[in-house]
Amino acid sequence: MGQRVARTEGGIAYASTGSGPPLVYVGGWVSHLELSWALPAERAFYDALAQGRTLIRYDKLGCGLSERTPPDRYSMAQELDALDAVTGDLERFDLIGTSLGAAVAATFAARQPQRIQKLILYGGWLDGSRVASPAIRTHVLGLVAQHWGLASGLLADVFAPEADAGTRAAFVRYQQEAADAETARTMLAAAYATDLTEVLPAIAAPTLVVHRDRDRAAPLSEGKKLADAIPGARFEVVAGRSHLPYIGDTGALTRAIRRFLGLPARHRGSGPALTARQREVAALVAEGCTNRQIGERLGIAERSAEAHVERIRLRMDFRSRAQIAAWYVATAAN
Repeated sequence: MGQRVARTEGGIAYASTGSGPPLVYVGGWVSHLELSWALPAERAFYDALAQGRTLIRYDKLGCGLSERTPPDRYSMAQELDALDAVTGDLERFDLIGTSLGAAVAATFAARQPQRIQKLILYGGWLDGSRVASPAIRTHVLGLVAQHWGLASGLLADVFAPEADAGTRAAFVRYQQEAADAETARTMLAAAYATDLTEVLPAIAAPTLVVHRDRDRAAPLSEGKKLADAIPGARFEVVAGRSHLPYIGDTGALTRAIRRFLGLPARHRGSGPALTARQREVAALVAEGCTNRQIGERLGIAERSAEAHVERIRLRMDFRSRAQIAAWYVATAAN
């Protein structure tokens, strides 16, 4: 299943995959459309959502492939403008938001009820100030601002404790490539400051709130409060400790989402794979080798090395060497 990437006039990069009625996805943390497509676990999650739907995702301003000049400060209005720009041509669509993206999706659904068919919120909360104690919030925000490399490792442990070694290593690098320290700190501070108490009663769309029972980043109690505040919302608990939806038991989560959308159980396909030689080439790409250096290391012509890289790119539906490198890091340690 291929991914198609484009940009709005305002510089917001968005990607679509699959076919069928639109399902718009609002992520909750820093993102990078290309690198996320290279992580097997994340890509498999999106493929599951896209079976029977056209899944539309986007990078927020300051992140990934979108305009990287970060805003002076985060605002919900800015988030809603970005979502509006990405969905401008859609009259009605299903909307899913995860983590901080759940707050964005819920607010959008409350303000534009005529456009939302069904709303799905995963890993969200009613009041961000209750997600962690003041001392922990201060510590994490300071660490992100002062030592983004160290903080990205800490956040990987909090967001994805069930990730295998390769996926964790790739996600640590992925966060740093997706946004700079100030953008990451601003988004995290916004998560802690979000309060949806006044917003949620205006939601009219049928709503599913899903939460993992031992989510380390967002307490289950906050997910329950979120569901209780939305008229008629269904609350469903799935097992797991990871906050990232594509880590851990994704099967239970995707089944809950697809069932709510009226979709059949997904077909479990296998992701693209490489030959032994192609994995050797991918390993050298991950080391930062040029085509000439790859040829020298493997004893082949530079043009042959270039051809191997191109075949990897086409087989994996990648657009860049950075995606090849990210994929290799995520799979090499497993």
